This record gives sequence, C-alpha cells and structure tokens, in this order.
Amino acid sequence: MQRNHILFDDSRRLNLLPFTFTRPVAEIRIGILTIREKWEMSLGATCSFLTADYLHEKYQPAKENKESYLINGGIIPDQKLLELIHNLKIGQAITFDNILIAALLQATPAPSYIPEITNYTDLIILSENPFSINNPWDIFSQNERAIEQDFDLITKNRKSEPISETNKVLNPSMVFIEKGAKVECAILSANNGPIYIGADSEIMEGAIVRGPFALCKGSILKMGAKIYGPTTIGPNSKVGGEVNNCVIFGNSNKAHDGFLGNSVIGEWCNIGADSNNSNLKNNYANVKLWNYTKKSFVDTGLQFCGLMMGDHSKCGINTMFNTGTVVGVSANIFGSGFPRNFIPSFSWGGAQGFSVYTTAKAFETAKLVFDRRGLSFNDTEKNILRHVFELTAEFRNF
Repeated sequence: MQRNHILFDDSRRLNLLPFTFTRPVAEIRIGILTIREKWEMSLGATCSFLTADYLHEKYQPAKENKESYLINGGIIPDQKLLELIHNLKIGQAITFDNILIAALLQATPAPSYIPEITNYTDLIILSENPFSINNPWDIFSQNERAIEQDFDLITKNRKSEPISETNKVLNPSMVFIEKGAKVECAILSANNGPIYIGADSEIMEGAIVRGPFALCKGSILKMGAKIYGPTTIGPNSKVGGEVNNCVIFGNSNKAHDGFLGNSVIGEWCNIGADSNNSNLKNNYANVKLWNYTKKSFVDTGLQFCGLMMGDHSKCGINTMFNTGTVVGVSANIFGSGFPRNFIPSFSWGGAQGFSVYTTAKAFETAKLVFDRRGLSFNDTEKNILRHVFELTAEFRNF
C-alpha cells in the first residue's frame, strides 16, 4: 500500500535557529546528505513536510489524502528504527523520553496539525535515544557519525571511480569518487574516516584532506586547502584555506585563506578572504551560544565551538569572529575588530556598529548570487526572507 511519508518539525526547530528560519529541520545537512535525503534513500520514497506555515510554499505538505507516516525531521534513520516504522499499525506511535519519533495515521494530517505524544495512546517506547540533532552545535559535533553512516548507505554495492596515480592516498578502500569528479596531485588520508568525493566536484592540486570528509556534488576544494575531518562541504560550494570539523550546507563559498573551525555555515553565504573564527576561548571554558527561544546565551558543554552562520549572510575580507558567534539570516559583516557574538538577521556593519540591512538591498544581492548559478531568486524565496525579517525585528535594537 502506498502511504505518505511526512517529515515533521517539533519544538527542536526553535533550538536550531538560525538554520531553521529558512528550512524545515529535515533539510539540514549533516554527514553527506540532508536528513530528508537520508530518509528518502532509506525508505525508497519521496517525503513531504509538516513545518512552519510560511515555509509551506517551498516545502510543501502532503497533497494526497491517504494513510500517512509521520516521522520526526530531527531524527536520523537507522535500520532498527526503519523496521519499527514499517511495522507500525494505524494509530501507533514510537517515542523516546516523551518525544514523538514516528506515527502512522489513517489519513493525511492538515498542514496546521501539531504532532504530539498526547494524540496517541498506543505507544512503542524506545529503550535507547535515536541518532538526532537538537542544537546547532550537534550538526558539527555529530558529523563524524553522520558521514560514516551516509558513506555506507551511498556506497553499498557500488564501485568508486579510479583514483588518479598523481594523488597520495592512505587507506584507498575508504575513498569513494563519483563519476565526473576530478582529483589530481592531492593528499587524501582516510585512516581516520572515509572520504567521499561527489559527482562533478573537484579537489585541486596541493589540497590536503584528512577524513572523515565529504565534498558534495559540484563543489570545489581550492589549491593548497587544508581540511581536517569530520568536515562536509555541501553542493556547489568553493572552499580554500584551513577548515576543521565544519559543515557547509551548500551553495556557499569560503574560497580563500583563513581559518574556519567547529562551525556550521548555511546556504548562499560567503566568507571573505583571510577571515578567521576562534573556536576555543582563551580561558578554555565551555563555549556559550545565543539561543533564540531563551533570548540569552546557553552553555554548549563544548570547549571547541566556532561560528554559526544563517543563510544568505556574508562577511568581508579579514573579518574576525569570536568564539561561539551566531550570525542570523541575510547579515552583512565587515570592518576591523571583533563584531558582537550575536549578530541579528538583516544586520549591516561590524565592530563599529550595525544598522538595518533592508530587504530591498538584501534582495538585490540575493538575485545576483542566484543569477551567477543560473537560478531564479523568485517570489517564494523573497516571501520566506520577508517573513524572517519580520520575525527577527525584535533583535535589531541598534
């Protein structure tokens, strides 16, 4: 029987801001794939979304009225969980620690439906916490596990393209190259984890890569780049310089020298030449990050934590980011000195002060960025950003 497969957002969506201002939780990239892509490959089915109303135009709810699996978009699938989901009966739900993991409904829920445990009486309670993301820092801190899991999923029963003899490769059995990828005169060390090189991507001469590492479709690793895993470079991105344990969602550039460590970068971002972020405090204390729900900084429990940058944000050359800096959506940062470690969405400026980056100006830039990639910055994209502008107005007290 054909059923809908619906990935829903729960309360963790607010903890995962600024990345979930512009996407459902399941569209977050961790490992090689987004969470949605992991579910679709594992289920052999196309997934729809149950998310914030203003995102429905781009991330559409299920359209056909039929039996529907509800699956928590912050949960990463494994074989045991897949089997439990496939064996669900109508009205049953899977839970852990009062969190709804999955359920099977007799009909397609309305886009306004709020999935909660209290909606169900027949519960299957997991004994172990499933692999999940709950906070922005989980995206990079759990990336090693996610890369390894995705590598096994994508490469199972498949053969890598040959590795050119111009490269120096350690543990070549854990290097997988897709069709159309170019890798010459690079150093690839897969002793500490797998290396995945996506279709039509390129690793230029002199680059040094230590796994776990994923270079997704159409992306470029520049000459002389130094990459420490676990790091993911999402599709259609350009990266150079030194990168350590970072996730770049896609369509973003850090094309020049400069250090990026223990960081998460959204889509349509640009990191200027020789920009750097701190990922360790001088006193070695735990790093705190801005939390939008609590409107304060929260302890990550991590000693290493760098930059969280939302979609469409950019920084000029020689920008310096303090440990644990959170940048919202469509911020433009430049100038000398360290800017504040929470930069609201649609901010323009730097350490010397900020002003409001109007949607009209932000849209001009976004259109040019989309045009460069042969894409259309359409009304759907504009409407999402307008809504984010309104949602985040309270934080722009310049």
